[in-house]
Amino acid sequence: MNASLLGIIVFLPLLGALGALACRQNVRACRLLALTVMLTDLVLVLSLFALSPHPAGIAGNWLRIEDYSWMDSLGIRFTLALDGISLLLILLTTALGALTILVSWKEITDHVAAFHFFLLAMLTGVLGVFLATDLFLFYLFWEIQAIPMFFLIGIWGHERRIYATVKFALFTISGSLVMLLALLSLHLLHARQTGETTFALLQLIHTSFSRPLELTLFGAFVLAFAIKIPLVPVHTWLPDAHTEAPTAGSVILAGLLLKTGVYALLRFAFPLFPHAAQFFTPLLLVLGLTGIFYAGWIALAQEDLKRLVAYSSISHMGLIVVGIVVWNITTLSGSLIQMINHGITTSALFILIGMLDERLHTRKLSELGGLWKTLPVWSGFFLFFSLAAIGLPGLNNFVGEILILVGTFTDRPWAAVAGFIGLLWTVVYGLRMLRKSLWGKAGPRPEIADLTHRELAILIPLCLGVFWLGLHPGPALEIIGTALAGLNTATGPLALAP
Repeated sequence: MNASLLGIIVFLPLLGALGALACRQNVRACRLLALTVMLTDLVLVLSLFALSPHPAGIAGNWLRIEDYSWMDSLGIRFTLALDGISLLLILLTTALGALTILVSWKEITDHVAAFHFFLLAMLTGVLGVFLATDLFLFYLFWEIQAIPMFFLIGIWGHERRIYATVKFALFTISGSLVMLLALLSLHLLHARQTGETTFALLQLIHTSFSRPLELTLFGAFVLAFAIKIPLVPVHTWLPDAHTEAPTAGSVILAGLLLKTGVYALLRFAFPLFPHAAQFFTPLLLVLGLTGIFYAGWIALAQEDLKRLVAYSSISHMGLIVVGIVVWNITTLSGSLIQMINHGITTSALFILIGMLDERLHTRKLSELGGLWKTLPVWSGFFLFFSLAAIGLPGLNNFVGEILILVGTFTDRPWAAVAGFIGLLWTVVYGLRMLRKSLWGKAGPRPEIADLTHRELAILIPLCLGVFWLGLHPGPALEIIGTALAGLNTATGPLALAP
């Protein structure tokens, strides 16, 4: 088992998905099986924290590498590799995966087995994206993670679910096809130059390009990743997908799928095409900053609570992209820990909105006033996670934001100042959301129950994560720093500043 631990972690949810279908006649057994599978996967991920760096790899800082023969005649191998970056991300994946099953315990009542099949299959895809270092295998997992989301939104979504599903599919498929063409071109070019047929990242980073070709291939990869992040102007699918998705779908979208785009940008696009990355840095920086301002401005006009948080995700992801493209140790550390922070806080907000929607059957701010008196426990959690999301010092988001801004200021002061001003919108729409929902004028509504023990069991671990990363981020930053030291030797012209 230890020899293929990463493979087990990746495919255990898929086995659980098949098991869920097998017990579709017993809804309770199906839910318990899915929850047991994800908790087991979480325990396996936690066991990885005892590993020491692997002596070989792209930069010699891998914690674990598993490489198996697959389609060697085509240069395709089943290669999974774990470093500190992917370790934290798969920990987030398995933790949120278990919580989404608990979130769906009462919400999903139709086709329960099929729902858990798609949910668990999608988690296999996400885990594979965070661990694959063979680019063909990465592309396979990239597609696997997206396909189940079509069904989760299209079958269990809200009123305009078909529109949101089609829009999500068109954006995602378009980006993926462009990336596939670029990937095959990279594979063939490397084979022509070296006589070696491979999709391995370790080998492909040494491919030589003409300047126009490198810019074209980089642009193709970045388009696919920008759609998933999402960056303005290819962001328009996300608010609709979030608004119409079931709560579990929104949690997976915000907490995990958006992170795969940033992770792929860091892991593949920049190391493979370092000169093109430098050339496009000003454009990507402007797009990231534009997302902060634009999404924050649009969030101010939203009356649907779920749609407001969706636009806030675009704004936060814009700041993360700024940290990635500035590309120094401080900004990258900030962006990576902010990926974890955003995954926790925004997922918690979507979970809380889902709990509220189950009770009141509305998400309109104009109908949600006075919740502090009606639902005091729910309101306390909502206030806590909202303050974390707007960057209150002492809570988790503040750590990532300050690292990104400080690191950016050392290299590009104008971008840091612009990013700070953009973050002020986060405070404005966040406080507006709290004022109108918790302390606004309460309309007539029936008496409703506050949070249950199951719902508290979902929210308390997320609270602990917010406090831990806000007050003691050192261990997480140390894990990230070790991985970034390894990445330093893999990026050539993009070598990280100390």
